[in-house]
Amino acid sequence: MQGLLTDVDTIALLLLALHIVLGSIATVMVSANRRPSAAIAWVLAIIFIPYLGTVAFLLLGRGKLPKARRDKQRTVNDMMLARTPGLSAVSHSDEWPAWLRSAVELNLRLGALPMVGGNRAELLEEYVGSFDRMIADIDRAESYVHVEFYILTLDETTAPFFDAMGRAQERGVAVRVLFDHLAAVRDPQYRAMKSAFDRMGIEWHAMLPLRPLKGQWQRPDLRNHRKLLVVDGRVGYTGSQNLIDASYNKKRNIQRGLQWHELMVRLEGPVVRELDTVFVTDWFSESEVLLPLDTTPVILGSEPELVDAQVLPSGPSFDNDNNLKLYTTLIYKAEHRVSITSPYFVPDEAIQLAIITAASRGLSVELFVSEVGDQAMVYHAQRSYYEVLLRAGVRIYLYRAPQVLHSKHFTIDDDVAVIGSSNMDIRSFSLNMEVSVLIQGRSVVDRMRAVEDNYRAASKELLLEDWLRRPVRHVVMDNLARLTSSLQ
Repeated sequence: MQGLLTDVDTIALLLLALHIVLGSIATVMVSANRRPSAAIAWVLAIIFIPYLGTVAFLLLGRGKLPKARRDKQRTVNDMMLARTPGLSAVSHSDEWPAWLRSAVELNLRLGALPMVGGNRAELLEEYVGSFDRMIADIDRAESYVHVEFYILTLDETTAPFFDAMGRAQERGVAVRVLFDHLAAVRDPQYRAMKSAFDRMGIEWHAMLPLRPLKGQWQRPDLRNHRKLLVVDGRVGYTGSQNLIDASYNKKRNIQRGLQWHELMVRLEGPVVRELDTVFVTDWFSESEVLLPLDTTPVILGSEPELVDAQVLPSGPSFDNDNNLKLYTTLIYKAEHRVSITSPYFVPDEAIQLAIITAASRGLSVELFVSEVGDQAMVYHAQRSYYEVLLRAGVRIYLYRAPQVLHSKHFTIDDDVAVIGSSNMDIRSFSLNMEVSVLIQGRSVVDRMRAVEDNYRAASKELLLEDWLRRPVRHVVMDNLARLTSSLQ
């Protein structure tokens, strides 16, 4: 018995020593080049659940894409910066607010794309209506159609879009399609969609594929979340809308009557060529084929409603959190108003501080989010931020169910807007590949204000006194979910 106890004690001491060694190594390795909050969360996970925590870190702990993919991004960046000089000179910088120039320069250095002038921007709020506009433009295509959506599926709502791609392919237009691999393989219609593309002769690639047996592997939750369409370099679309039915074809959503509300922007002018470079980069990453960058001048005229616009790609293929830096800079630059719409609002510390500081400076700051959520962990995590925002003076509007507000955009003062695929959450800032468009122009911001007015009318304002009376179980769930948001 004495010997058995000694053996048990020895094993226990060895396990304890191993635990201490793991914790010590984790403290050093995990903390390197990582935000303190994320590092602390990972270290605690490894210490308190050492084996599961270690495996989880090995799978999810690296927030950058493999070197080969990042090298491709740098290659295209260098090509973009070396293009015909003076593309940014066509913008109307003399009409910008004084603070905007430094933000534009920041974006150029981060994303390698300039601010260009002479663009039209049309906001599209109707879910099926935006598909109709895209289909009409595809039917006018003469040279190429570039389609890239995080979620792309063949269903009754999207079938006309697929038909339009088929018609374009039949008349000799080069139709190229990208979609996120993980988002696609979970769709019951995945095989049917691939068969449809093959039948039409359309070239397609899955983005960031997870095929370890073929050497295609990276952190599984690093996803390509972009949504864009480019036709002939003449017209482009981007925004929040995926290529899927407004119910997302989920049984539970249909039972609850949930319908996604989106905002897309239709662009004409030089900025479309900039948007297409994002597609070219992603096509290069997945196909090994580098398409030529289009530098043909696009001149629309001199209408007073033409605006300046700058595309900003972001994600783990870059060395910096491009969209985080842009968004933080713009919020700090704001002088009297900030209006944010984000379905998934789990802010980085820098963004949270910028928003609270803006409200504390006396600016009018408002946040539009959904009353209901489709992702429980994110839904509860974002609710944990409401109290500090409300106390700072931020007005929070809950967009009423059964509509799910999925739009992603914000406006600064009276003449700057940002619209794209990026949420105001840690995932969009660090883990997802996103695309945003910075637009300078009073006419666009006025239309964005009308969109925000519609949101406000369809929302319930959340008041601090009501929020503080929510059930204790909700407080617990919200705060526990918040802890998981730092594991990145």
